[in-house]
Amino acid sequence: MIRILLADDEAMIRAGVRAILGADPELDVVAEAGDGREAIELARSHFPDVVLLDVRMPRLDGLAAAQEIAKHTKVIMLTTFGEDDYIAKALDVGASGFLLKSGDPRELLAAIHAVAGGAAYLSPKVAHRVISLMGGLSKGAQARERLSGLTERELEVLTLVGKGLSNAEIARRLHIVEGTVKAYVSAIFIRLDVRNRVQAAIIAYEAGLVT
Repeated sequence: MIRILLADDEAMIRAGVRAILGADPELDVVAEAGDGREAIELARSHFPDVVLLDVRMPRLDGLAAAQEIAKHTKVIMLTTFGEDDYIAKALDVGASGFLLKSGDPRELLAAIHAVAGGAAYLSPKVAHRVISLMGGLSKGAQARERLSGLTERELEVLTLVGKGLSNAEIARRLHIVEGTVKAYVSAIFIRLDVRNRVQAAIIAYEAGLVT
């Protein structure tokens, strides 16, 4: 069972999201918050696996709340706003996913399962914007140069991270234990000087490891 904290200042939106999540027997909404500060408090007391955060909320907005919550819990940002600055800030504070509320409900369910499993998830509608925002740091030859310090196994792991696989899925694919995959992923982050799986995936994409 995946435990979820839902944070949005609009009760009707929370009810709608809860209804969508209720269609999946593996998901359980353990708490709801109406603002960012309450979300932080409930995340500390209810120990959710994934927190769904609206970007714009009173008292403390979702991005500020995500910066604190993402230190110990997976965060997915939910918003009606698709502006570049929100996407960049969400990834910068450590969010594992970014979805538009106007997206397909099935996309939300897929995102929760992916993020809970250790992967990253971006709405297809914003994924190309992430490529544009971050790709400039790692275009072509520059990206390949950054990969030159990785071992053959680390390149294999990075390729699978770029394809959106979780640590457990990578472990099964490479026939190694999940703890070893985590060690490889941590080493890749350090060598590439990135903060999360999305940034690592962008470099894999720009270097040609992932099409």
